[in-house]
Amino acid sequence: MATDESGKRYSEYTEADWKAKGLTAEAIQVTRNSGTERPFTSPLYKHKGSGMYHCVCCRAQLFKSEHKFDSGCGWPAFYLDSFDTMREIEDNSHGMRRVEVRCKRCDAHLGHKFDDARAHNQTVPSDTRYCINGVALQFSPKP
Repeated sequence: MATDESGKRYSEYTEADWKAKGLTAEAIQVTRNSGTERPFTSPLYKHKGSGMYHCVCCRAQLFKSEHKFDSGCGWPAFYLDSFDTMREIEDNSHGMRRVEVRCKRCDAHLGHKFDDARAHNQTVPSDTRYCINGVALQFSPKP
């Protein structure tokens, strides 16, 4: 696993370390404890800015804004893993079969991947839908 700018491994971070990096209690719960934010609550859900979406924990680039679409699911949705910076894990929790996505760099829980994007929005070029917790993301506008 990767290290931060000081050389400390992300796997060695404590809750206090994450708070010192500016993460909220909700962001820590979601990213470090595989939680889920309430749907339709993230300011990034309807966000339309042009730029990049990064992992809130380690700032790894995850998605380009042009790959975001309105799926109506209640969380920011993307149809393309823009930078190949996520890993997939089979998730059979909550009585369903899903694919969890985590940041490759710091192992933050980001959300889930589904193969139903066109069922939510006919205009996307792929069936892949990354349904990502908004608190797991940080947006950087294009300069």
